[in-house]
Amino acid sequence: MDVVNILIRRLREMASDFIRLLPQLSIAIVVLVATYILAKFARRIAERLLAKTDLRGTLINLVETLVGVLIWVVGLLVTATIVFPGVTPANILAVLGLGSVAVGFAFKDIFENFLAGVLIMLRKQMRIGDVIACEDVEGRVEMISLRDTHLRHLSGELVVVPNAYLFKNPVTVMTQRPKRRHTVEVGVAYDVDLDAAKERITEAVKGCASVDADQPAEIFAKSFDDSAITFLVRWWAGSKPAEAHASRDEVVRAIKRTLDAAGIEIPYPYRTLTFKEPLAIARARTDAPADEAS
Repeated sequence: MDVVNILIRRLREMASDFIRLLPQLSIAIVVLVATYILAKFARRIAERLLAKTDLRGTLINLVETLVGVLIWVVGLLVTATIVFPGVTPANILAVLGLGSVAVGFAFKDIFENFLAGVLIMLRKQMRIGDVIACEDVEGRVEMISLRDTHLRHLSGELVVVPNAYLFKNPVTVMTQRPKRRHTVEVGVAYDVDLDAAKERITEAVKGCASVDADQPAEIFAKSFDDSAITFLVRWWAGSKPAEAHASRDEVVRAIKRTLDAAGIEIPYPYRTLTFKEPLAIARARTDAPADEAS
């Protein structure tokens, strides 16, 4: 019976303490609701104000997120002070400082991706809509958040890449400029006049509508290959993948038509067999017996 009485007394004390805390809990709930509304309202205001500036979309998203986080931190500190009057914001910050070491080890990857996301958003060279390649990942940037980056493969698949991966490895931004250089190789036969072949190839490349006329086309004799002398053909065209494929298709077709019209051979691979020892050649028998002939 003593145990039951003690338990009942404890429950009554807890109930009375909870009743005494009801006003504070009510105020804390009101503060949390106000924090939610204020954070949402502040993010919208920041978005509208920053949309009128020249800031990139990634920086606008970063500022909006930081404004919301700051408001929530202040709101949670105020709420903790209301519910627990003996706890001050200084005490909470001190506890957070001591616990940050353990939290840092436990959530190392999360904080690493968070900081990498902030630094990526501050970059000027990579924006939403750019086509990038990083190691074995390639695609169009659709979204940059504080944890990961969404890339859309040219074949349609969505790849979610941790920000730390993009921050630690070299990233090639293929659409950083509206134009970039493209390359193909074409071979001509060994008996062809190389100067004439170069003139015809240059003429074909310059006649393509997708080739940037402000940048000179470059044609170089590259190497002696098995069945042809290979020319390296370089020109400038649109940097987007669709533009690159279309321009390469146009240039290859133009070179083929021009070389065919000029009678310049684009040879098939030739293969020559050399035997170190002479081979015995057997002649066909013309004096076969009658029984064999029949």
